[in-house]
Amino acid sequence: MSTPLIEEIAHTTARLVVEEGLEWGPAKRRAVRQLGLPARTPLPDNDLVEDAVREYIDLFCADTQPRELRALRQLALVWMQRMSAFRPHLAGAVWHGTATRLSDIYIQLFCDDPKSAEIALIDHNVDYEPRTVTGFRGEPVEALSLGSKSPELNEMIGVHLMVYDLDDLRGALRPDAKGRAPRGDIPAVQRLLQENIDP
Repeated sequence: MSTPLIEEIAHTTARLVVEEGLEWGPAKRRAVRQLGLPARTPLPDNDLVEDAVREYIDLFCADTQPRELRALRQLALVWMQRMSAFRPHLAGAVWHGTATRLSDIYIQLFCDDPKSAEIALIDHNVDYEPRTVTGFRGEPVEALSLGSKSPELNEMIGVHLMVYDLDDLRGALRPDAKGRAPRGDIPAVQRLLQENIDP
């Protein structure tokens, strides 16, 4: 249910997401603090935040965001191709089209052996940091986080390779609440780049 207060939180969240590159969860919590609201204030759902982010980008970043998004998708594709043995799927803001140069790239890997992706990075002398992040079903998932330079943006971008079991792939491809694909494989990302569209 949307109320004026929930919408105000969503718009403040959107500003933090776009201007500071915050992830949605922390941005929602900071928006509540910035607005001086109690910590237990109900938060907007992700669909409302996504709409607010798109609106904010259209208003304030329409001249820069499409180029930045394209650069991030190109960098994501490089890493997906490097990690192609692990069935990579692009997710998050870079997939959905709401990313800016401050956004990180989230690539989900679906592996027969969870350690194999890590070994591949070690074999290629890639510096990474293992972390635990929240997965697409709310469960803890191992992520291999690294920095990678975007030639188009001329800056370092955070790339997070989230390691899932191969069995998780089936559930990962179900459409989201809006009927969209929640993530895309290499051909899907190549299509986005060729057509310059959002999924």
